[in-house]
Amino acid sequence: MSKSKRGIKLAMQTSSLPSLSICPLASGSRGNAIYVSGGKSAVLVDAGLSGVEIERRMALRGISPQSIDAVVVSHEHTDHVKGAGIFSRRYKIPLYINEKTFNTASPRLGSVNFLNYFKCGRPFNIGELTINPFSISHDAADPSGFTFERLKAKLSITTDLGIVTNLVKSHLKGSSLVYLEANHDPEMLQYGPYPWHLKQRIKSRRGHLSNQEAGELLCEIQEGVVNGDKCLSHVILAHLSEENNTPEKALETVNRFLGASHKMPPVKVDVAMPDTPGEMVHLN
Repeated sequence: MSKSKRGIKLAMQTSSLPSLSICPLASGSRGNAIYVSGGKSAVLVDAGLSGVEIERRMALRGISPQSIDAVVVSHEHTDHVKGAGIFSRRYKIPLYINEKTFNTASPRLGSVNFLNYFKCGRPFNIGELTINPFSISHDAADPSGFTFERLKAKLSITTDLGIVTNLVKSHLKGSSLVYLEANHDPEMLQYGPYPWHLKQRIKSRRGHLSNQEAGELLCEIQEGVVNGDKCLSHVILAHLSEENNTPEKALETVNRFLGASHKMPPVKVDVAMPDTPGEMVHLN
């Protein structure tokens, strides 16, 4: 086969792949990891489990560790970085992280041989994926949310945020899929077992989003579709508190907000779980 024909064949194979795919591997205070791919490029967003457990969950979804091109870190809390250094060293893949986060996380990461710094507000590419990190409000050094784009598809990942800023809204706009924190039910938090200072932290501007706040944000994104922007079609609710929330409460609350607008197409809503990987979702 000639070189030109091989090039055409490769391009056809790449174009037949989904524009973007996402699979939650773990979500919650015990560990977070998300697989994102586009074309022939793939990354892990956060790696808050042991290296062995990340590999086990990837295997359950037919994902090879050798297919991962990078680990992208949102912030330095242990439930997001526990296995990041291990995974990077084991498979000789780069770690993408902002400088303040790395400086704070380095004792938990260990030695990192392939390090790349990003800055919020400056898009970067990993293979076929265009990644745009943006600042969020959380009690960490320099926490980030991310959008991923390839071809005409866009998905957003935003967890661990205390408040929804206009910056967050602007980045999530135009996403077909949003992976979003719905951490707690306010009533369960108020009357639950946590000490008062921890309840105040969770409810603060640097804490976590409630089900209601997540629903309000998603409703605003859904209703803000203008000028040919893609409609929101899929939501994955993440980082649910096991003490102050239930999947049923999160789904009921968010679906109520999304169902309030009868002018928009229906949105599929799933929940990312702490113990088992979710299904692979494809966007075109």
